[in-house]
Amino acid sequence: MPQTTELITTLKKLLKRHNKTYVDVADCLQLSEASVKRLFSEQNLSLQRLDDVCALMGMEISDLVHEMRSEHAKPISELTHAQEKEIADDLSLLLVTVLVLNRWSWQDIISRYNFSEAQVIRYLAHLDRLNIIELLPGNRIKLLVAPNFKWRDDGPIMKLFLAKIETEFFRTRFSKTHEKLVVLNGMLSDASNALFQRKMAQLAKDFDALSKDDASLPLGERKGSTVLLALRDWDYERLFGEQRKQGRGWS
Repeated sequence: MPQTTELITTLKKLLKRHNKTYVDVADCLQLSEASVKRLFSEQNLSLQRLDDVCALMGMEISDLVHEMRSEHAKPISELTHAQEKEIADDLSLLLVTVLVLNRWSWQDIISRYNFSEAQVIRYLAHLDRLNIIELLPGNRIKLLVAPNFKWRDDGPIMKLFLAKIETEFFRTRFSKTHEKLVVLNGMLSDASNALFQRKMAQLAKDFDALSKDDASLPLGERKGSTVLLALRDWDYERLFGEQRKQGRGWS
């Protein structure tokens, strides 16, 4: 697609996002609605008129170009180790990152946490530099991560989460209506183990899909939920090892 076409297409999307119509553009350019439609159809907007239309949305041409490029940028599915460390080293930034990934707006964050507007904007700008989000005019947030985005398996953030899980996650009886604990123990072949892991992966995808479906609901109708799925070679010897006869075991 030629770059001019991409630019006009992006401009149309932004006008729609800002609830601006051809009539609004016509008033801005002091033209008839028919003339504006023809300019867009023929992709014949001068730089001055393009600048005027951008100003109508509180933007500059550079913002339009940035939006166009971001639409064609490949979403990231994982950060580098250094990028994760930047976030893990600042717990406030990590909190904002998790909230943004759960599709909180900056107004939601300010209303629920003791951050000033300037602090939240600074954290959002940091996430913009990491290409996790694009910070749009009016402090609106556009997520840039891929649907399969995840933290690095042995990265700084996963290590931090695991440390918190060890000390905090199981400090409950799992007796509330929105809590559930299932502990299973058995003996599986390698093939059955692999099959169960695939089912766990599918369950994780289902959780992510439900989270995305609920993203448009008000915060009062959503609760932070954490699911811990784990499978490892752990048998009764871990509990009753002293009862095992020498040289015998489960394996």
